[in-house]
Amino acid sequence: MDQMFVNIKAALVGLSDKVFPDWVGVLVSIAVSIVAIALLGPLIMMYLTLIERKVVARMQNRIGPNRVGKYGLLQPLADGVKMLIKEDIVPRNADKVLHLLAPILIVAPALLVFAVLPFGRNMTAVDLNVGILFFAAISSIGTIGIFMAAWGSNNKFSVLGGMRSVAQMISYEIPMVMSVVPVLLAVGSLSTNAIVEAQADWHWFVFTPWGFLGCVIFFLCGVAECNRSPFDLAEAESEIIAGFHTEYSGMKFALFYMAEFMSAFTISGMTTTLFLGGWQGPLLPSWLWFFLKTYGLIFIMLWFRATLPRLRVDQLMALAWKFLLPLSLVNIVATCIWHFLSDEAFFTPAAFLVPLALLVFSYWGLMKLNQPYMPEKRVYPLVD
Repeated sequence: MDQMFVNIKAALVGLSDKVFPDWVGVLVSIAVSIVAIALLGPLIMMYLTLIERKVVARMQNRIGPNRVGKYGLLQPLADGVKMLIKEDIVPRNADKVLHLLAPILIVAPALLVFAVLPFGRNMTAVDLNVGILFFAAISSIGTIGIFMAAWGSNNKFSVLGGMRSVAQMISYEIPMVMSVVPVLLAVGSLSTNAIVEAQADWHWFVFTPWGFLGCVIFFLCGVAECNRSPFDLAEAESEIIAGFHTEYSGMKFALFYMAEFMSAFTISGMTTTLFLGGWQGPLLPSWLWFFLKTYGLIFIMLWFRATLPRLRVDQLMALAWKFLLPLSLVNIVATCIWHFLSDEAFFTPAAFLVPLALLVFSYWGLMKLNQPYMPEKRVYPLVD
């Protein structure tokens, strides 16, 4: 079971090698990986929409979609058909080229990141020795697509949403990348496979003080990068209609939706890879461990949406620049201390307690410094 998908791919490549020249086998191997990713991305997006609607409905004491298919399992297919047959409306004064290219440019990077995700043992489509660098570079391209959509729509609300998104994504990319540096220092490699293998035998980085903090920072910044609640200022419906995709309909709007959910999956998958041991785990197949951890993090994202109010713009930016960024820099120092004191062992009292004390003190100090930006306690004078 663990190598089921790997064996299927090997069988297809081996069959082509018996019939065709060797170079055809290489093309078949590439084609199988491309087709698998091209099918997996939209499939994940379709059923993440159903999961989100079901989970949020449950948290808010509602039923959720339950009409199309048993338990509503065919609802994503119905939504897909609806998007395909809806009219594509383009504003008269919009930039037609930018309006068309923007959703394509947003969804393509979200799908490309799947190439370096280790879905299981021997299940990385492309094992790049700079996989983390590839992830950081490709995931940042979506910012350009969002601003293209905003500017090309010729709508002031869309431009405002696009500007918010650019400011937010650039701000949160910096602490997100800084939070990965401790992992790279501990492993000594940018390969996603090497990072997972370094966490074998339950040596998950999240069990260390610097790993736990890095995991929290990376995940929160990833939620902001995906424009998910409570960081969805770029799509604040109560303020700017729908933000940068106000003037989109039909399948173009569906591509924005697809990019958001695929990005949510890749952020959760990369958090699993960097801090939660990736596909490492006992008894169950490696790919099942990866998906269980990833969907556990996705559940936390959905929990955020169902319970947390949207942040104000000043709170959003202050959290990135005045709290997460300095904390991620201190975390790098804590990692160096941990590495110096660990003496080839994963856990030693000094290696655990000294970085922990540094991080707790830094957290407390930053909380005090940022007190003016904290949400004030609400007072209801008419309620006892």
